[in-house]
Amino acid sequence: MRIIVADCSAEYSGRLNASLPQAKRVILTKADSSCLIFSELGSYKPLNWMAAPCKIKEIDLDDADNDVVDDDDEFAAPKPIRQLRVTADKSSDVLVVTLYRVYSDQSFDLGEDPGLVKDGVEDHLQQYLAEQIERIGAGAKLIRREYPTAIGPVDIMAVDADGVHVAIEIKRHGGIDGVEQLTRYCKLLNRDPLLAPVRGIFAAQTITPQAQVLAKDRGFDCLILDYDDMKSTESDELRLF
Repeated sequence: MRIIVADCSAEYSGRLNASLPQAKRVILTKADSSCLIFSELGSYKPLNWMAAPCKIKEIDLDDADNDVVDDDDEFAAPKPIRQLRVTADKSSDVLVVTLYRVYSDQSFDLGEDPGLVKDGVEDHLQQYLAEQIERIGAGAKLIRREYPTAIGPVDIMAVDADGVHVAIEIKRHGGIDGVEQLTRYCKLLNRDPLLAPVRGIFAAQTITPQAQVLAKDRGFDCLILDYDDMKSTESDELRLF
């Protein structure tokens, strides 16, 4: 991985056109030739980027020995000294990054990454809620996890204390898309006279206000899942699912 801190500008052309005026930024290039440009402010998302598969060509615009300068040299007239030209392999997209002053240019071999180990993913939430199904209401009973339908499996199918079938859609962070997904499941399940009526529960660690409004409008209940609490009460009983 190569990390460059520099005064730079950028021009992106192809399926879209975008430009970045000259400013001090961080340019990150990876072994697969991906190139990402970051600013001091904002979130994790880069200002502009070219993702692999792509190629990088570096062009020297000035042979002067000033590729790396001291911060004290603030008043030197900026002039382009180098360009990174990044071209996509499968389209005509081109990202041209022009460097005017380079403050740092370092490369690192990060080695093989073992990957992200997630805690609290949807499968764990599904497992814990299935084991602790009475969180949806006293007297509830589990039918099964991953209940099959023609449009995909429902995360959990249960019955409540009144014997009404309950379809449960589980997300880590619940948004409108999750409510729409539950709507499709319930619409299909309610066509089956052996199951109908089927009510829905939208369960997540967090649910956006918009998703809560939509869920209420569709007649669904919202259930906030406390992962830490569910994990601490994990059952030690043998599981058949």
